[in-house]
Formats: sequence, C-alpha cells, structure tokens
Amino acid sequence: MNHRFLGRTGVKVSPLCLGTMMFGAWGNKDHEESIRIIHHALDSGINFVDTADVYADGESEEIVGKALVGRRDKVVLATKAHASMGADVNMRGNSRRWIVSEVESSLKRLKTDWIDLYQMHRFDPNTDIEETLRALDDLITQGKIRYAGSSTFPAVEIVEAQWIARDRRLARLVTEQPPYSIMSRGIEGDVLAACLKYGIGVLTWSPLNGGWLSGNWRKGVTTVDSHRAARRPERFDLSNIENQRRLEVVEQLAVLAEEAGISLVHMAIAFVLQHPAVTSAIIGPRTMEQLESQLDAPDITLDGALLDKIDVVVPPGSMVVPTDAGWQNPALKAEARRR
Repeated sequence: MNHRFLGRTGVKVSPLCLGTMMFGAWGNKDHEESIRIIHHALDSGINFVDTADVYADGESEEIVGKALVGRRDKVVLATKAHASMGADVNMRGNSRRWIVSEVESSLKRLKTDWIDLYQMHRFDPNTDIEETLRALDDLITQGKIRYAGSSTFPAVEIVEAQWIARDRRLARLVTEQPPYSIMSRGIEGDVLAACLKYGIGVLTWSPLNGGWLSGNWRKGVTTVDSHRAARRPERFDLSNIENQRRLEVVEQLAVLAEEAGISLVHMAIAFVLQHPAVTSAIIGPRTMEQLESQLDAPDITLDGALLDKIDVVVPPGSMVVPTDAGWQNPALKAEARRR
C-alpha cells in the first residue's frame, strides 16, 4: 500500500485503517479468529489500527493487545475515550479526571506502554476544551500518548481546539475521525475543509455507511445474512421510510458500480479515499472474507465521469439520512427551537 502522511505529524499510515469495533462481544466473539484477521491485515500492508475503550466494554482493546504482541513497534495504534464505561457518573466524558484515569486502563488492555493516537470519541459540551487539551498535553509530555485527536467533532469545535492549543501553547489535536461515505457527505461542507486548512489528518469511519454499501442490500433481496441487521434491526427495517430512501440510493449506486466494472464495496471505499482531505478510511471487518473484499480498494481510482454520476445520486455535502452524521446539533433539537 502507498502510505500517506497523517496530517503534519510526519508519521506515515496506510490508506486503510483497520477498525476493530467488530472484534469481541459486539461482533466476532472468537478471539483467535479476530487475531488472525488482524494479523492478515498487517501482513497485507495495513499499519494503522483503530479501536476504542467502549467497543465491547474494553474487549476489543484486549483482543488488539494480544494481536500486537511482538508486532507493536510497526503499528500506528489509535484508541478513543469519551463514552460511558461504568455506572459511575464520572466514568465518561472529556474531563481531565476521566482522561487521566481511562488512558491507564486502555494501556493495560492494549498491553503497551504508549498509544500513538489518543482520540476524544465525541465532543463534550460540558467540558471546557482547554481542560481536555491540557490533560492530553500532559499525557504527551509523560510519553503515554504520542498524539491526540478528535472524533466526530463539529467543524466549529475543531477550529476552536486549534486556536486554544495555539494560544495556550498546548499540543494540538492532529487528527479528526468523522463518518464519511457516498451516502453521508455532510462533512464535505465544513469539517473536511477545516481539516485541510489546519493540516489535520482525517481517518474516516463507516465508508460502507454501516453496511448499506456492502452490496448485500438490493431491491428484491428478501433475506440478508447480516450481523449488523441482527444487532440493530431498526437500522435495516425496510418498513421505515428512511431505510427505503437508503435502499433507493444503494440501488442507483450499485448500477454505477456495475457499469464501471467494480464492486460496490470498492467504489464506496475508493470514493472516500479520493477526497484530498482524507488520509485513511477505517474498515471494520468481522470476518476474514469481509477483510479480503476491501483490501484492494486503495488500488482503484474513480474517474471524473463516475464521480459526476455519483454526485447526481448524492449531491456533494448532502446526507441521504441526516442521522447518519454521527453528531446531531443540539441547537436543532425541537426543545431548542421553541420560540
């Protein structure tokens, strides 16, 4: 794989980042098989692995830790914190108290002395961003993390974090991890532009739009063997008008992929990787077959004519279903709009 610079860090990472959310109780419960998938990804040229403390309540990090024994030095390892990890009200968020505590837990689960990229999994409106940045800056100074990043932050908060870091002389957030796919293009209007302006590396999640662009969901297919559908049936319930809208778009995109002579999976991932702001696309296979179906996607370049056709189906900056954005602006909630 042709490696890319991760923002302005000087670190080179593969265009595919192995996401590990599906390893453990949320997906593949077989630890040995999950480890084999991780090893195959590494042997295939992927050097970037992303996980999070909340994935299967820490089990994913434990699997990654076991898989990287003897391979740790050659892997750029990323994890995240923010989501609730217990009943205690302070076992969540972006406070100094929680970050300093939770990074130790992640280090133990990952069986490592350092984390290459430690990301805030979501923006925390209840915590001053300066407090978060100071805690992350201290962890960098201590050598427990190499870099800090964000995930699914709105553009305004990405920019503010850059300004606060500059003004207070703190380590800045060097990456952003947003959702991005052909069907979820909302970040093209601001997040990706902000990342380009500030030299922030972008590792996108859900390039297959949560499984909708896997090629399995087509009109006339009455039964799909899908772990995601079994785990979250409401997301694939075709009696839902939003899912009907998704299926209509998938059908049009599948026709474009067939006309181009490539799989829908390859077209979806190649589309994400072709944006100039994107460093890596996070793929989240549950099985070896799923991994194999995605490995060659970085070798594909979509020509201008195909990109124009995709833009007709899903216009730039638009969302097929707004809730796929990963972050919902609280100012637009019904209670916030009362006049």
